[in-house]
Amino acid sequence: MLKQRAIPWPRLFAVALFLGVLFASFELSGLRDHFSLQFLQERFLENKRSGLLIFVALFALGNLIQIPGWIFLAAAVLALGRIWGGAVTYLAACVSCALTFLSIRLLGGDALRQLNSPIATRLLAQLDARPIGSMVVLRVLFQTVPALNYALAMSGVRFREYMIATLLGLPLPIALYCLFFDYLARLLRLG
Repeated sequence: MLKQRAIPWPRLFAVALFLGVLFASFELSGLRDHFSLQFLQERFLENKRSGLLIFVALFALGNLIQIPGWIFLAAAVLALGRIWGGAVTYLAACVSCALTFLSIRLLGGDALRQLNSPIATRLLAQLDARPIGSMVVLRVLFQTVPALNYALAMSGVRFREYMIATLLGLPLPIALYCLFFDYLARLLRLG
């Protein structure tokens, strides 16, 4: 007997509504002003501890509402240097990915598994065959791109596998970006 698939549209709508309300709140509250290189740099320079907490919180919020992660990485590298900036960004990115996964999973469940689509079925079969390996490759290629986090959260993958893949997949791209932003900072200071 074939298992009847649930209709995922209410869950997908809940996720879209949550993200829409979050984005609207962000825009209307003026929080957008806090997502700049200058603001993030100043927080680090004023106080390392509170700057770190603000940085992690803004990174997590920014990841939910589609703020590119490179802004945070650049601010951390410029304020703390490439080693500490990279380490802080790695920590913030991992926390951000975990919070995004848990938030979206809570609302969206495994809605993508419920889709009656040959493409979704094929992609999920690839993910099921090698969950950690597949997600590590996705992390290396797309880092903390919010759409990736949303899709993985609603794909039905286990949180444990998601976090292992996140922890393994982020160091290489973060290290490369750190070198790039450090080089760029030195170049601009010389010119």
